[in-house]
Order: sequence, then structure tokens, then C-alpha cells
Amino acid sequence: MQKRNKYTEIEDFLSDESFQSWILFKIDEDGWEEWTLENRQRAKLVEDARLLLLAMKVPDSTLSASDIHSALQNTWIKIEEKENLNDSVEDSKVKFFKKYFIRGVAAALVFGLASVWFYENHFGPESKVVTYKELIDENSEGLVEQTNNSDKPQIITLSDGSSVLLQPNSKLSYPKIFTGNERKVYLSGEGFFEISKNPKKPFFVYANEIVTKVVGTSFRVKAYSDQPDVEVLVRTGKVKVRSNDLVAKSDQEEVVLLPNQALRFVRSELSFNKITNITQDQALTRNVGNIEQLSFEFTDIPVSQIFETIEQAYLVDIDYPKNKLKDCHLTTSLSDQPLTEKLKIVCNSIGNNTSFEMNGNQIIITSEGCN
Repeated sequence: MQKRNKYTEIEDFLSDESFQSWILFKIDEDGWEEWTLENRQRAKLVEDARLLLLAMKVPDSTLSASDIHSALQNTWIKIEEKENLNDSVEDSKVKFFKKYFIRGVAAALVFGLASVWFYENHFGPESKVVTYKELIDENSEGLVEQTNNSDKPQIITLSDGSSVLLQPNSKLSYPKIFTGNERKVYLSGEGFFEISKNPKKPFFVYANEIVTKVVGTSFRVKAYSDQPDVEVLVRTGKVKVRSNDLVAKSDQEEVVLLPNQALRFVRSELSFNKITNITQDQALTRNVGNIEQLSFEFTDIPVSQIFETIEQAYLVDIDYPKNKLKDCHLTTSLSDQPLTEKLKIVCNSIGNNTSFEMNGNQIIITSEGCN
């Protein structure tokens, strides 16, 4: 059952980041609108939480204490005007109670927001929550968006041959063809990346507040909009991670990650936590998938076993002529290659007009047998 099904107080909604994104930024990745309309009593509670959250909202631009006080005074007046409309149908005791209750809430809002303003302007970091939509809007080139609404990972092959294993409830936006001197993609959710090597054209993954830069390597990025952390875990090669320019200056120090190292970025604090021994981090080890654990080093191994390893790693189905390839053994290394490159190497090693065709998570191998 979803956590929000247990919400009974306004405070439950106000502390939910996904609810805040829906109300303040119109981002409804978790289906809040549909969920709200399922129940009349629930809709009333959501509406009360919405009004209070909007009353508490402080714009991103710099405001003085007097600006905040003036804005809240306007909110206060609107609340009193609404209450005055109902005065004629309420007895005096109820009116007295509601009048001073509302005044108390408004006074608390003034004090609370003034405190938040003072803290953020004098002590707090210059932080900003960055959403997937903001990242997309910042990009001027036409992008293709792939959304995985299924319960299984999906393979996405990019124009440069790089592959992405996109997890359920995740999105990836990317150009049909990479142009210029950089390759950029945008992630919401989780994906395992295997990047084609091209030193002259580095690859960037934008995910919430961080940017991961690589040339050719394999790594996982986990960046769900409703979770407090962003994680990057490297399987092969080397990556560099920094804060997005929307959050911090571009000259901020980068964090370099090597194989079997990881980074956890705490979004609320804009802080990096580098993890050099991932086996000691339960959260990381719990989420490690087959593709990060299986070995792709093969020495005199039957082709059928190689295909089985690929199927387990990428959760794909491979259809191949078993009788024609039953006696075929290969020695090859596929550890640092995207999926399409792995398949090309295997097919070229088999020879005899062997080729492959991909259709989503279905791969078809045609061959006349081993050389």
C-alpha cells in the first residue's frame, strides 16, 4: 500500500516532497490528482493541505523580510474575507473560535516564514531543487523521451551505440542524433549506462541536481524526484560527478569515481558522500543488479552460455538457431561494451553471415553456424 494512503493529517502532506512538487511546480509524476479524486474526504484534506502549502510558499527570488510580511498580510486578509462570508450562518461562539484560530495560524505563518527567510539568507546554503522538467526545458535541441511504465527494465539504444537499461517508473530524454562536441541525456529515475568510447565527445547524464561525465564506461545512476538522495555507482572505467549549473557554479570541485566506487548526493544539503567500499553500504549492495555482478570474460565458453549471460544481465530474450550453434565455443571479453557492441563482437566471432536484430527487449540471431 502506498505511504500516502495512511495520511490523516495536513502535516503528512506538507512533509511529502512529491506532494510539494505537484502543488508548487505542477509535476504529478506519482498520480496525485487521480489519487485525490478517488475519495471525497481525502479530497477535502488534500485541498486544505494545498491551500496551506501555497500560503507558505516563498518565491525563489530574493525577498526582504518586509516583502514576506506584506505577502502574508495579503494572505491573512483573504482568509478573513472568506471567513466573513460565512459569519451569517455561524453562531457567535464558533465565529469567535474560528476568528482567533485563523489569526493564530496566520501569525504562526508570518513568524515561521520570517524565520525561514532569515536562516536561508544568513546561514543556509544557496540550494535549489532541480526537477527533470527543468532540465528538459533548459535544453534547446529536440529530444526523444522514453518512459518505462512496465514492471521490467527496458533497453534503450542511443545513436552512438551506447545502451541504457532503464528501470521501471523511470524516464530518459535524449536527442535522436548526438551533434556538436558533447553527448547529453536527461534521467528521471534509475538507469544503467554503458557508453561507447569517444574521447573527443564526452557523455553527460543530467539527473536532478548532479551531472555525471564520462568518455566510455559503465555505471548506474539512481535519481528519483521523490527521493532525498541521488546515487552514482561505477562498474567499469572512470566518471566525474559535479553539481548542476542550475544549483551551483560550474567551477565547483568534481568528484572522481573509479570501478566499484559510488557517490551519494544529499539533495537537501548539496553535499557529496563518496563511498570507496560499496560492499559496506547496505543500501547500495541491496540495489545492485545482475548486470553489475555478472562476468563478461569468456574463455572457450559455449555460445549458448554467452547468450544466457546476456539474457540474465539485460533481462532480454535471445532467439538463436540452437542446433547450428550447439558446438560453437568462443573466447572473448565483453566487460566494457554496450549491449549492441557485445552482440556485434559475438556475431563477428561466430562468423558465417551471423547477424542480430533488436526489437525492444527481443533479440533475434541469424546464423549458418560457426566458422
